[in-house]
Amino acid sequence: MSTQTTDWRARAAALAIDGRALIGGERRAALAGESFDGLSPIDGRSLGRVARGQAADIDAAVTSARAAFDDGRWARRPPAARKRVLQAFADKILAAKEELALLETLDMGKPIQYSLSVDVPSTARTIAWYAEAVDKVYDEIAPTGPNALALIQREPMGVIGAIVPWNYPMIMAAWKLGPALAAGNSVVLKPSEKSPLTALRLAELALAAGLPPGVFNVVPGYGHEAGEALALHPEVDAIGFTGSTRVGRKMLEYAGRSNLKRVYNELGGKSAFLVFPDFDDLDRCAQTVAGSLFFNQGESCNAPSRVLVHESIADDFAKRVAAEAPKYRPADPLDAKTVMGALVDDGQLRTVMGYIDAGQTEGAQLLTGGTQARAETGGYYVEPTVFAGVRNDMKIAREEIFGPVMGILRFKDEAEAIRLANDSPYGLQASVWSSHVDRAHRVARQLRAGTVHVNQYDEDDITVPFGGYKQSGNGRDKSLHAFDKYTELKTTWLRINP
Repeated sequence: MSTQTTDWRARAAALAIDGRALIGGERRAALAGESFDGLSPIDGRSLGRVARGQAADIDAAVTSARAAFDDGRWARRPPAARKRVLQAFADKILAAKEELALLETLDMGKPIQYSLSVDVPSTARTIAWYAEAVDKVYDEIAPTGPNALALIQREPMGVIGAIVPWNYPMIMAAWKLGPALAAGNSVVLKPSEKSPLTALRLAELALAAGLPPGVFNVVPGYGHEAGEALALHPEVDAIGFTGSTRVGRKMLEYAGRSNLKRVYNELGGKSAFLVFPDFDDLDRCAQTVAGSLFFNQGESCNAPSRVLVHESIADDFAKRVAAEAPKYRPADPLDAKTVMGALVDDGQLRTVMGYIDAGQTEGAQLLTGGTQARAETGGYYVEPTVFAGVRNDMKIAREEIFGPVMGILRFKDEAEAIRLANDSPYGLQASVWSSHVDRAHRVARQLRAGTVHVNQYDEDDITVPFGGYKQSGNGRDKSLHAFDKYTELKTTWLRINP
């Protein structure tokens, strides 16, 4: 049966949800016996009860992970052996493609077509790529004199705490799991309480692929309970966190209060999209920025929400973008043709609507959207929204919205464009649109962002690093550079007698 003809509603109704934690290779209820209702943003219905993990559950998971690391059941396996298990894990992810995609859509509201075509394949590719990479990462020999030999080796760090957000639950988990597991670490994963289901299923698939029990543990729960306990735990050696800048600050605080564990934060963004008048295809440019911003309901940290356009073409460009917006009108995420789904919950809906109200109050011009949609379904939908006449000091230009809201700003010349783009506490991504290669490179070099796209936006791959400058975080996910986060460097000096 093709995905175009699959009755996803019927499959969703028949789906059995197991919301218990997975610790030491076993499903477990929360030790305190508490749970919370997992609600679908599609229509507000209950998906089932999910374990409310707290400090005791985190301690059990960390204890299990530490025991697995210390006895070497995973860490001491040769890289080639770890590679085979992780490749099998990736294969099992692909084999469970439709199940995982359905869980992802039900849990956080994204269209089923993108869960199938983007999230599951990207998750599998990430695990497979790090599996393939691990036996190709060589140690070093330092250039010493003839009477010494200095070996520089990468060793697994120990127990990694991974805390991931609700917008890309599987992919964000894989970005942590891939390098951490490939390097030989044990992992305790705390998924968002808003979208925990695929993380729990991934852990089961990893066990089925041959990952030893205790190496990969998942504890669902609230951030202020399970997340805080994980970040404070003295037996956790590093935290890989993706989420808001506000909580990222807390991660650093928790590290200072506990064991000075390493903290790698991938945080928010307010990415600038610069359009110069010499670019020769404004239709493609408008289509790209609309597609990038409205993808995943705007719930992406790298969404190009600040669109900086030269004043000579600003009105024309705004009309083109506004004409694109209705193509992304929200619809049923379980319909295979839907391109924009539901926001993750009522709280996020209210947050986004608050930003839309703030934009209007501060004097921005609402070109299209600005209203809640599909309220009769019980779900959380917002029309794709475009503002013109935005100033860089407005709330909608300064703060991360995490919804389908675009602000168009004007600039007079190249210097002002660069100044406005960099005038942000964030520095995750940016984009430069110009037909002049020297301008494109000149501007790109001056933008304070971890990734700069030229004449495109969302082209990406696991082979390149992802992360930001300033308050967008530290360290890098993806690529070989991610191994730096989850390994220690050890130098061993050998004296060679003549």
